[in-house]
Amino acid sequence: MRIPEEHLPYALFKGGLLGQICMKDKSCPYKKFTNSTKCWGYEEGCNDWGNRFLKPECPEKAPYGWVPEGEDQIGQWWLQGDFGYVKSVRDSIQPFCEPETETDSSLYCSENTRFCKGKNLYIDFTRIRFSENTNRFQEDIFREGEIGGHCRLNKNLFTKNGEHKSPLQSWYAELENYRALPFQVPSENHCDIVINKPTILMKLDAGVNLYHHYCDFLNLYASLHVNGSFSNDVEIIVWDVTELHYGELFYDSWKAFAKSGQFTYLKSFEGKKLCIKDFMFPLLPRMRYGLYYNTPLIPGCRTTGLFKAFSKFLIHRLNITSRGPMRNKIRITLLERKTPFRRIVNQAEIVKALKTVSEYDINVVDYSFRDLPFLKQVEISHNSDLMMGMHGAGLTHMLFQPDWASIFEIYNCEDPDCYKELANLRGLDYNTWENDEKLVRGNEVHPKTGDRHAKFANYAFDVDEFMRIVRMAVEKIKRNPSFIEARRKKFERDEF
Repeated sequence: MRIPEEHLPYALFKGGLLGQICMKDKSCPYKKFTNSTKCWGYEEGCNDWGNRFLKPECPEKAPYGWVPEGEDQIGQWWLQGDFGYVKSVRDSIQPFCEPETETDSSLYCSENTRFCKGKNLYIDFTRIRFSENTNRFQEDIFREGEIGGHCRLNKNLFTKNGEHKSPLQSWYAELENYRALPFQVPSENHCDIVINKPTILMKLDAGVNLYHHYCDFLNLYASLHVNGSFSNDVEIIVWDVTELHYGELFYDSWKAFAKSGQFTYLKSFEGKKLCIKDFMFPLLPRMRYGLYYNTPLIPGCRTTGLFKAFSKFLIHRLNITSRGPMRNKIRITLLERKTPFRRIVNQAEIVKALKTVSEYDINVVDYSFRDLPFLKQVEISHNSDLMMGMHGAGLTHMLFQPDWASIFEIYNCEDPDCYKELANLRGLDYNTWENDEKLVRGNEVHPKTGDRHAKFANYAFDVDEFMRIVRMAVEKIKRNPSFIEARRKKFERDEF
């Protein structure tokens, strides 16, 4: 399965499918975990917070209009952004096309066709000309009979679950012409290509923006839980019905999900009839009330097991080295911007002041792909106790930071919730600029409209105020129980 060892008791929960499979398989090396009562939280019978992967915190009461404080508030947060979300997807899955024999096809989808899985899928690409298309997610791509399987179709279910039809919100457009076929899939007469490995078909958000692209990967990870499989011996197909270039800056991330670390574009099957024995259409990055782009989070809460597990999963699968805390220093990483906007005008002065504090180990980095490969960036982020940067996608690197870490969004550029909510989901301490009277905004304007805009400006910050916020963040790191324990474990051998 190649998951962190600390996740094995949860993945092999005795009431779950994987645990049962392992118990029956004589060669399964994880039998010691198969009697585990630990569970992620979405499994049937997993109702005790003491057994679940993590219980969120709600230190602040939600404002009027939400729900009461206490367990109700925690439960709402868990359903919106944690494994409770996975549970709601799993619970809504219904048979859209049912098999009548073991060799038949099947199609099971969640509410609004946001997640689908099944067996023996047939797709006919012989009519489609990818070079003639300019819309990556063209909605009328298939005619009746060009996609389907040999199973009993519940057409009424399809009709009821088309409300969220939209490129990155559901799979309805791709599957609305799924039909019951008169032949078995796969079959020699109807399949030019047969894929035997479990196959994941994905529609992707912007591959040049870490924030948006990691919404793809977080939803893919959540979908592994929905599907109940963590195997990386899979094929990944990117659903794009054009030949347009897709900018992919984070290609190494695919190594966390596929053994090959690669994916195939749909255009590879142009002119062919494709049959897939085991398939999954995962959760999408811009779903209504989805994860994490459109998540309507109840205020006052922080920390989710889902985001914490995702972080651990990535670090494990990407083979990132974890060096742990330093003995007497706090590792601080400042993300430098060399773009035309959102630069720190007096950065040199701030860095000079930071370096006067002997406790701070300061690292100024420019996460430029020309100079620093992505996995090296991830390693730096993972070994940063405090990460600081202006509002921007680079702050998504907080997903790779250790559990005790802190994030300092130096200025949120009048977009206060984006990275604050991501930090809350990840369970990290969040800080940002508090006093606009102690910063100076440049005279830059929006390059297209000519208007002044907070995201299209450069800033100078009061050094004393900057240092105050850093001190505050550092003190919270030093008091964090995870940090204290990690530092103790790392250096206790030397002590004795």
